[in-house]
Amino acid sequence: MDTESVYTQRVVVEAGHDSHTWRKLTGDNFSSHASYADLRQRSVTDMGSVSRTDKKIVEGEFCYMYRNPLQDNPAYSVVKYHFVNEDDTVPQKIVVQKSSPGGIHFQRGEPRQREDVYACILTCGGLCPGLNTVIKDVVCRLSYMYGVKMIVGIQGGYRGFYARNTIPLTPKSVNDIHKRGGTILGTSRGGHDAIKIVDNIQDINQKLIYRWFLFPPVYIIGGDGTQKGAAGIRRRGLKLAVAGTPKTTDNDIAVIDKSFGFDTAVEEAQRAINAAHVEAESMENGIGVVKLMGCYGGFIAVYATVASRDVDCCLIPESPFYLEGKGGLFECIEKRLKENGHMVIVVAEGAGQELLADSIRSMGHEDASGNKLLLDVGLWLSSQKIKDYFTSRQKMRINLEYIDPTYMIRAIPSNESDNVYCTLLAPSAVPNN
Repeated sequence: MDTESVYTQRVVVEAGHDSHTWRKLTGDNFSSHASYADLRQRSVTDMGSVSRTDKKIVEGEFCYMYRNPLQDNPAYSVVKYHFVNEDDTVPQKIVVQKSSPGGIHFQRGEPRQREDVYACILTCGGLCPGLNTVIKDVVCRLSYMYGVKMIVGIQGGYRGFYARNTIPLTPKSVNDIHKRGGTILGTSRGGHDAIKIVDNIQDINQKLIYRWFLFPPVYIIGGDGTQKGAAGIRRRGLKLAVAGTPKTTDNDIAVIDKSFGFDTAVEEAQRAINAAHVEAESMENGIGVVKLMGCYGGFIAVYATVASRDVDCCLIPESPFYLEGKGGLFECIEKRLKENGHMVIVVAEGAGQELLADSIRSMGHEDASGNKLLLDVGLWLSSQKIKDYFTSRQKMRINLEYIDPTYMIRAIPSNESDNVYCTLLAPSAVPNN
């Protein structure tokens, strides 16, 4: 048998010890007072021919232990530093002919080993469950895996570059931040003037007291406007590694399967839907309307609807709807009230905006990040359209309650599923710098 597949086990116990494990190892022919030498000889003889994968009990320093059940999993590996060679490249084409030219090669990702590497992290835009978890995992990975000695948090989003407000980040200081909502670094919308940001970084480089700002990797956690700002920094040509972690509770990023905070949002949305259902069910012709996040994608609304089982109608931006006429929303509501006596409607904040197009054109407002400000379609539907239609035109008495849990959802800590997902995102960001 190949010596690599043989696991010679040495068992160390105290004479006189009696237990189920002892009897299992020694068998019936050995008493509980067997000598250490006899037991050791038998252990080596009888167990030396058993392959590693068959062993369940392994040697501990002072006692028996069951071996790690994960160690045979292909995904399991011992945590260690991982650096790549400066000259490593990856070919654009994997399969080529012998006579083919060298072709295009890309510089291989993963970190290069360097001395005196520093990093900074900032969060921008609206709040999202999991921001603190991402911060914690990036800090811990930089510190433990790659030996980064100084990690700094930029306070207040991009504006922190102007004010130069920073806080030191260490594994100890971020130990329990994943249990809190929001972001410990603070945030702001807008302020991503690439020229000002890079000018400030260059200015800080000239001051020895802020020498850590010399070409650090910058980890930027934010949404559309934030990543546009990050791209602007890169276009200035400064030797600055920028890693952008996309942040959107709405899950409306086409190139990824899921954004962090999404599972938490769906879970928290259940509380609002349950409340709307209780209110509607308790009233005659009760209608509960819940508005959930989703400017351009109705992922939260749809997933929350499917998870709840209490929702009768879900309105999302991807599916235009109309109010009156056959197949319209009013007909659906009237039919459901006659059949069931109550109804729950979930509407994504970006749904039905074409019905409010005139109002939007008259406003023409954008937020500080450059995103179009949407009117409150939930409030418009519940307080104006639905009530007016059934009270004035149908002469039908209804009891309607409107719930908007947007800020309750954004501000809570991430749940267990998102915590795991954030932990998986951090290694994807860190090695690429």
